[in-house]
Amino acid sequence: MSGTPAESETRPLIGDPAVIENPPVIERAFVAVPHGQMHLAACGPVTDPVPVLLLHQTPRSWREYRDVLPLLGIRRRAIAIDTAGFGDSDPTPGAASIEAWAGAALTLLDAAGIGRVHLVGHHTGGVIAIELAARAPQRVAALVLSSTPYCDEAFRRARAEQPPIDAVEASADGSHLAALWRRRQAFYPPDRPDLLQAFVADALKVRGDVEGGHRAVAAYRMEDRIDRVPQPVLLLQAGADPFAALHFEHWRQRLPRAPIVRIEAGGVALPDQLPGPFARAVLDFLDSLPP
Repeated sequence: MSGTPAESETRPLIGDPAVIENPPVIERAFVAVPHGQMHLAACGPVTDPVPVLLLHQTPRSWREYRDVLPLLGIRRRAIAIDTAGFGDSDPTPGAASIEAWAGAALTLLDAAGIGRVHLVGHHTGGVIAIELAARAPQRVAALVLSSTPYCDEAFRRARAEQPPIDAVEASADGSHLAALWRRRQAFYPPDRPDLLQAFVADALKVRGDVEGGHRAVAAYRMEDRIDRVPQPVLLLQAGADPFAALHFEHWRQRLPRAPIVRIEAGGVALPDQLPGPFARAVLDFLDSLPP
């Protein structure tokens, strides 16, 4: 898996892009696929030959990128999808898996008449991006891996010994909602309850088991796929994300030539917490690629 020609570089990223006076409109649509319908939100010029496809973390939805889309859409066609079984997308048959989700994303691209894309994935979305790029390298021009777990044998063993991340047992009095809130509260900025509320709202919409996404990541054999990904990669590091911190040295060693952008204050909710720096990192990287 190759990086960009430049040597690895870590750059702090501070500040937002210029204020948008007339932001591009976000368009939402359902696309018919073999397993049902998948939902997407899109923004920016439809003439862009290589759109940016944004893949969210578990158990979020396209709304993780709601404020990122208009920033990218100033110059790029940006499309955020709901992973199959999340948000408003129908689930695939059988157990949840990274392979099934990547396959569903490909069927959506086919049905929507979209050829090549740049992939941007945050947390679970980055794992799906790896699988999609390995399965159909001719369809993927470049990848941005944001706070993406490195899913090797050591990771799978460690996850097998850990308790569920988001699973709470439903209760008649609704106290499980508060339990879900408390379970995630330590990983969100204390002055941004809106971010945690958005997480809970998306978790409640999951079709099936809310923990299924985490199990899918924990079962994925990334070491069998990563060498099949030849595209240039940007590593996006959230400085205040304790989950991502566990994996970053693996990525630095695995992709020594990939550029690194570190957003110091960014946490688990990086795209909707700091959409400006996130979008700027993506645009700067895409602009650096050869035409």
